[in-house]
Amino acid sequence: MNLSSEIQIKYSNYIVKDTQWLPGGFQGFAEFMEEAKNNKKQLRVKLGIDPTSKELHFGHTVCLHYLRKFQEDGHIPVLIIGGFTAMVGDPSGRNEARPPLTHEQVKENAETYLQQVGKILDLNKAKIVNNYDWLSKLTAKDLLELAHLTTVNQLIGKEAFGSRISKNEPLYLHEALYPILQGYDSKEVKADIEIGGIDQTFNVLFGRHIQKHFGQKEQFVILLPLLVGLDGKKKMSKTFYNHIALNDSPDQIFGKAMSIPDELIENYLYLITNFSAHELGSFKTQLAGGQNPMNIKYKLANNLVMQLYGSDIASQAEVDFVKQFRENEIPQSVDEFKITSAVRVADLMFDAKLVPSKAEAKRLIAGGGVKLKSVKIDDPNFLITDNDKNSVLQIGKRKFLRIV
Repeated sequence: MNLSSEIQIKYSNYIVKDTQWLPGGFQGFAEFMEEAKNNKKQLRVKLGIDPTSKELHFGHTVCLHYLRKFQEDGHIPVLIIGGFTAMVGDPSGRNEARPPLTHEQVKENAETYLQQVGKILDLNKAKIVNNYDWLSKLTAKDLLELAHLTTVNQLIGKEAFGSRISKNEPLYLHEALYPILQGYDSKEVKADIEIGGIDQTFNVLFGRHIQKHFGQKEQFVILLPLLVGLDGKKKMSKTFYNHIALNDSPDQIFGKAMSIPDELIENYLYLITNFSAHELGSFKTQLAGGQNPMNIKYKLANNLVMQLYGSDIASQAEVDFVKQFRENEIPQSVDEFKITSAVRVADLMFDAKLVPSKAEAKRLIAGGGVKLKSVKIDDPNFLITDNDKNSVLQIGKRKFLRIV
């Protein structure tokens, strides 16, 4: 098997139309990798993640899985924790500015990231850096020099910026600096390759521009498809509440994976599982041949849990799911929440992080989606007391909480 074929199996993605290999397309990438192999060069493969919250979700693992592939081939993953850029906020794909974060908030969020990333990537064989270490030291003179590398016209041409201006929505000056800062990261870590989502096109190409300015060889760029969220419409995002978090419990991950629209099964299989190329091809053939999508979803859900928790817990999550949905039983493994005094059910749901807001808790209660001891609760002010200890609160179809 020649190198190009090996690369095709290892790195290519079935959604070829949504994957960009720059420069020179996939053939250019194959030649780039062959040159590195002939020269016995360890490539530095960059991926940046901004700690804008404490949770990563499976949408992030699309790039992490690709980074793992390079790691398995002996190259060096360079994971950049965006301790500085998170304070600016990536405007890519957004129709409004991100809420500003303090250095302390970003630092607190970053502390949770490595534990989550370590579920996918071998951190012992990766270089972990924080761009706060160098970006915080740039002077006004440095920024002015970098600003000379782009024009306002180019920035407005960036999709998110141009759209907001055409709609007369505010575009803040600090947001325009984001591509410059992300690009400077590539120069600082001397990246040979940068991996990013397709929404990062402008940012990662600007990294090539900055590297060239500083006399470095320009990085190769791989832009990957975005994982569509559970709603089947928008990209997976905590903002849209359509995500599967890496910190979700095994039962939550399994249940959420089983809820994805059938038309997204292949997308999820190819982008966020670690099935072999042969297994993926078999699943695709089965789906095309009329296999019940539910059967493939079981394998998908099991794989997602197994990646994070191991095969035994994944098997138990599947057993729990079957009991819950087919036999209407409460799962064996249920998160617990301790109460020390009487608390309103809406407050408890928010404090236990079962919902993103108290307003959402009230909405679920009003819609009949909350039960205590299998009895519906219709009042958000309903009090949970000591008498309810050891009882199970059910929210929707997939969330359970034992009160202790």
